[in-house]
Amino acid sequence: MQPNEETEKRDNLKDEIREVISAFNLSGYESVREYGNGHINDTFLLEREDGAAGAGGQSPSYILQRINRGVFAHPEQVAENVLLISRYLHQAVVNEGGDPLRESMTVFPAKDGKPYVRDRYGEIWRLVLFIRGSMSYETADTPELFAASGEAFGHFQYLLRDFDVSGLAETIPDFHNTPKRYQRFEEAVMRDAAGRAGEIPAEIEEIRKRSSVCGILTDQIAGGELRRCVAHNDTKLNNVLFDRETGRPLCVIDLDTVMPGLAAYDFGDSIRFGANHNLEDERDLDKVEFDLRLYEVYAEGFLRGSGAIFGERELQSLAWGARVITLEQAIRFLTDYLEGDCYYHTDRRGKNLDRARVQIKLLRGMEEQFGEMLGILETIRKSSWYQGAAF
Repeated sequence: MQPNEETEKRDNLKDEIREVISAFNLSGYESVREYGNGHINDTFLLEREDGAAGAGGQSPSYILQRINRGVFAHPEQVAENVLLISRYLHQAVVNEGGDPLRESMTVFPAKDGKPYVRDRYGEIWRLVLFIRGSMSYETADTPELFAASGEAFGHFQYLLRDFDVSGLAETIPDFHNTPKRYQRFEEAVMRDAAGRAGEIPAEIEEIRKRSSVCGILTDQIAGGELRRCVAHNDTKLNNVLFDRETGRPLCVIDLDTVMPGLAAYDFGDSIRFGANHNLEDERDLDKVEFDLRLYEVYAEGFLRGSGAIFGERELQSLAWGARVITLEQAIRFLTDYLEGDCYYHTDRRGKNLDRARVQIKLLRGMEEQFGEMLGILETIRKSSWYQGAAF
């Protein structure tokens, strides 16, 4: 893109943002800057420059986001889901005697009452309150921080334990439908669009011999053995805000992928990336190891946050969640490699293959230590603090 084209694009964006701000009935917010390091939505921080003060003597700041239509086919449904969840959490925090403006997301409606604004180009924008005095982390450098993130996501489950998920839209259909992910994998092997299947018979076999595991959670949902609840579906550490002064977790953010699902999905995905000390695409597989101790500290944090809301079968499903979601991610990486790296960003040939191999290595570690994984959850279930857990 030429310099004058870049300037024109930047100016058009500024005009677009001004129109959107006006549609949200805001005035005086002339300071607009890009914020955060997210890879999906375009995010901006809005601040006042005129010195006007709001409640508490300080003017509020806002986060303005343009929802990525390439990821979400119906971004208005995303905005509506977020509104439903954030309002429910707001009241749940109030009921606990907490501060809902800091311990939950606050969504601001547009002039027309909708939780979003549709601009002249058809893009969907939404506005939320910026939570002052908060911070986030990109990596869990200590077991304590990993446990704290588990506590935050566990408490997210606790606060939403009675939420009726039938009102939530499935914004990414079949997101954790592992059997369908496996079916697409087999189709990719048969098509062999990038001519790579012949290079990776061992990896293909690793997936195939675990095909029976794919339906373990979905079958239990279908059989009524596991209750569908709110799943966050993006349990990265940087989606937890911490209080700058106390260091305690404040609230869970980035609710775009919230859908009906299982607590096991969130728990499992956290373990998949958090109980591993290495890069997602580490080439030296001797370095890759599933860390059972990190699994244990996260499980303790998650269950302290959630309280005793899970029955025995649901507790067991958490350990299965780690295995199923790790397998699912291996399937997704390997499928993308077979299809020519069309979905996940890569900067070199073989990156998705390396990612799949890392997931397979982690999965082996989980399989070898699965008895211990279940045992840790059972020990927690029988502990005095869990038996008497209450908020």
